[in-house]
Amino acid sequence: MHLPALRRGVSSPASAVHLVPAAPFQALPQLLRSSSASHLFPPISASHEHLLWTKSNASPDDFLHDPSPAVDAALDARRWKRHSLSRLADISTLLAVVLVLLGLFLAWPVLRFGVLGSWNNPHSGTRIDLGFNLGGINSSGSVPLIPGLPGLIDTDTPLEVYTRQGFFDGETYNLVFSDEARHPSHLFNVDGRTFWPGDDPFFEAVDLHYVRTARHDYYEWYDPDAITTKDGKLVIVLDQEPWNGLNFRSGMLQSWNKMCFTGGYLEVSASFPGDANTMGFWPGVWTLGNLGRAGYGASILTPSSRNCSYSTCDVGTLPNQTYPDRSGPDAARHSGLRDYGGSLSYLPGQRFSACTCEGEDHPGPNVNVGRGAPEIDVTEQQVDWRHIGSTSQSIQFAPMDAGYVWKNETPHFTIFNKTRSVQNLFTGAVCVFVPLCLDRPRLSGARLILLLSHSAPGPNGTITWAVNGTPTWQITAGAMGPNAQTEIGQRLVSEEPMAININLAISKWANLTFPGTFRIDSVRLWQKGEPRIGCDPPDHPTAAYIARHPDIYNKYALSRARSPCGSLLTSLFRIHFAHSPNLTVFPSPFPKNRLSAETCA
Repeated sequence: MHLPALRRGVSSPASAVHLVPAAPFQALPQLLRSSSASHLFPPISASHEHLLWTKSNASPDDFLHDPSPAVDAALDARRWKRHSLSRLADISTLLAVVLVLLGLFLAWPVLRFGVLGSWNNPHSGTRIDLGFNLGGINSSGSVPLIPGLPGLIDTDTPLEVYTRQGFFDGETYNLVFSDEARHPSHLFNVDGRTFWPGDDPFFEAVDLHYVRTARHDYYEWYDPDAITTKDGKLVIVLDQEPWNGLNFRSGMLQSWNKMCFTGGYLEVSASFPGDANTMGFWPGVWTLGNLGRAGYGASILTPSSRNCSYSTCDVGTLPNQTYPDRSGPDAARHSGLRDYGGSLSYLPGQRFSACTCEGEDHPGPNVNVGRGAPEIDVTEQQVDWRHIGSTSQSIQFAPMDAGYVWKNETPHFTIFNKTRSVQNLFTGAVCVFVPLCLDRPRLSGARLILLLSHSAPGPNGTITWAVNGTPTWQITAGAMGPNAQTEIGQRLVSEEPMAININLAISKWANLTFPGTFRIDSVRLWQKGEPRIGCDPPDHPTAAYIARHPDIYNKYALSRARSPCGSLLTSLFRIHFAHSPNLTVFPSPFPKNRLSAETCA
C-alpha cells in the first residue's frame, strides 16, 4: 500500500510550496530524517519507528486491506458461480413476461384478424371498436369497459340489429352506438336516472331558457329535473308550472361534445305527447354540428354558421350574400320576400368560411376549409292546420338559392309515397333556407314510432328520412348544387361531427292537457366501413376551438338579446341591413374574409 507524501522544498528565500511525487511508505523514515524535512517535523525517536507500518511489523489481518489482483479474481469467480443461477432465473422470467405481452397484444390480434378478416369486439359482439383512440374514449373523457358501466354499444341490443342493409346501396352498415330500454345497467332502464352535467358519459340535460329567434319564442324553461327514466324509457315531461319566470317547464337532452358521429343511419324509437288532433306540443329529435351547442346562441354565432355546410370561397360567404359594395348579385338583392325589401338574406356571412384570412380564429384544419354547425332534423312532431298529426323532417342550408327555390325535382328530390308525404310550402326566408317534408304516421299517445335519417356526407352525398322502417323522402347534393343567379357554389351534406338533441317544447297551450310526456325507447346508429364516432375528427376538429372559447359553450345568457335572425352580431362587421334593428354586439369579431372590403389587411 502506498500513501501520498507531501514535501516542501526551499528553492528561494520565499520558500515556495510544491508537491513532490509520492514516496513508498517504507521510505518514510528516511524522508523524515532528511534535512529538507527537518524543519517540518520534529525529530522522531528511533524508539517510535515501530509505530510506522512495514512488512516486518505487519499485523495478521493486513492482507484484508492490501489489494491483490489474484485474490480478487478468485473471489469474483466464486461470487459468479454463487449468483449465476439466480441471475439466469431473473432474465428468463423477464423474457417470458415480454413474450407473453407481445403474444397478447400483437400476435393474438394479428392471428384473429387473419382468421376473422376483421377486428372482433367481444364486448359488443360486433367487429367494431367501442370507442376511438387509445383505450376507447369519447370527447369528454374515457368510456371504461368496467362491467355495469355503459359502452358505446348497449350489450342488450338485439343481435339481429347489429347490422342493417342500406336502403338503396344494398351495403352492410354496422351498429356503432345504441341505448336500449331493456338493459338494466344502461341509459334508459334504470328508473330515476338523472342527466345533470357529469351524470352520464353520452348525454347531458341543459338548464336554460332556449335562445329566442326571429321566427320563434320559447315559452318553456329547460330543466334537467324534467328528464328522467321510468318503466324502461327516457321520459321528458312538459308541465304547466311557474319556473324561473316562465309558465312551463320541460327538458332538452343533448350529446354535445360527448357522443358525435359523421354520417350513418340514426334511428330513434319514440312515442309523443298529446293526441293527433290538438296543436301545441313540439317534440323534436335533431342533430347539430358540434361547433354549435343547442341553446347557447353565442356558440351558434349566426344562423349562417348554424346552417352552413359550405366550403367554397365566393360571395355566398359575405353578408347578405352580396358584394362588399352591395351592388349585386341581383338575385341576392331582389329575389327575397317583399316584407324585407326583396333582400334574399339577412345573414351576416359565414363565420368560418373558406375565405378566412391566415392567422384568424378558425377551428381548422386550415383556413381554406369552410366550417359551420349544420342542422338535420330527424323529426319535429306537429299537428298541422288540418288538425292532422305529422312528422316534419327537414334540413337547413345556407347560403340560399334565388327566391328560396331549390332543385326539388327528380333525381335530386324524391318523395316515396305521395299519398302520405308532402313537401312543405315553406321553403325559406331571410334567416333560413329549409327543404322540408311532412309525413303523416298514425300518432297515439303510447305508440312507438321509428324515426330515421340517413346521411352520406360530402359534395355527392344524400340524406334519406324514414318512418317505421319505410323511406319517406330523399334529397341529394345535386338539389343543393351551384346557383348561377346568386353566384354561389355547392352546398354539402354535412361533413361535421354531429351531436344528438332530444327536446320537448311548446307553441300553443289553450287546448292542451298537462303534463305532456315525450318517451324515448331506444337510440341506434349504424355506419358502414370504418366507424366515424367522435366530436373532434382530424379533418373537422372542434376541441381546440371549444377550448379557446369556453364561455360561449357554457354561458347561455350570452345570447339572450334578439337580432334580426336570432343571433349575436358584432359591430365590427359594418353590416348595413335595410331592416335590421337591435343588432347585438358579441365580444368576438368575425374572422377576416379576404373577399370583404377590409380584405386581409
